[in-house]
Amino acid sequence: MKPQFRILLAQHYGMCFGVRDALAATEKVASRRPATILGELVHNEVVRQRLNALGAREGKLEAAGATTADVIVTAHGAADRDRKRWKDAGYRVTDTTCPLVRRAHVALSRLVLEGYTPIVIGKQGHVEVSGLTGDFPAAHVVLSDPEVEALPFSERFGVVAQTTQPIERVEDLLEKIRQRHPTAEVVFKDTVCQPTKDRQKALDQLCEVAEFVLVVGGHNSNNSLQLVEKARRRGCRAERVTRSTEIREDWLSGARVVGVTAGTSTLKESVEGVLRHLESLGGKRMASFQRTREPVKSLL
Repeated sequence: MKPQFRILLAQHYGMCFGVRDALAATEKVASRRPATILGELVHNEVVRQRLNALGAREGKLEAAGATTADVIVTAHGAADRDRKRWKDAGYRVTDTTCPLVRRAHVALSRLVLEGYTPIVIGKQGHVEVSGLTGDFPAAHVVLSDPEVEALPFSERFGVVAQTTQPIERVEDLLEKIRQRHPTAEVVFKDTVCQPTKDRQKALDQLCEVAEFVLVVGGHNSNNSLQLVEKARRRGCRAERVTRSTEIREDWLSGARVVGVTAGTSTLKESVEGVLRHLESLGGKRMASFQRTREPVKSLL
């Protein structure tokens, strides 16, 4: 029987090394003794359920205390003052901050020490952004044209970015800052992580041949949402699911090639479950991704 559609998996997708290491460290602690995660370790419901099954509890970074002696800082990082507060209160602190988030903290700290007015290109209220600005309350957070317009005038701006922001958006806002402040010195430290860049680039390739793109990721995962939004800007229909049971068959209507990718906190088994479900709906996996200039119909 001829397949109804082909399934094309992105060249780069799914869990990055920072999330993988954070999950391993948390599971190691939680398997030995009760522990409280100070927030969501990563923005993925499947991962959170897995940790909950181990007995790991979720608390709040800003809380006055926890019911366990062990607490865990999430992969998104935290302000130094919050780490110190928990340690000073006598808790055993396991810090699972992604190394690339740490790099953003270091970059921002150096810019402040050098006298630059600090700017973070990112989503206000996101836990990573709150961690970045926590030690620098004078930092400005921007993610839109009005927020750029509202920046105060300064002779020197030092700019970093939330690690999961699309680099194209970051560069666009950076240019708008320079246009708004043509006489100011604007120094940019590129802190968008390579896994995010790789997944965004792989999505560009995917959109060259797929009519519909399915992103596997948590409902509040910023980088998963960015993948959906970018696919739509590229002219593809796109949806996000956490697990295979959320797939609606009508989404696949008219699609000859269905592209699949995943956010940086998505487990490999979640992606595999989605692929198997798509096969059960009439899809056939392509052996491997190959960039092609041929018409989509030639892939069928």
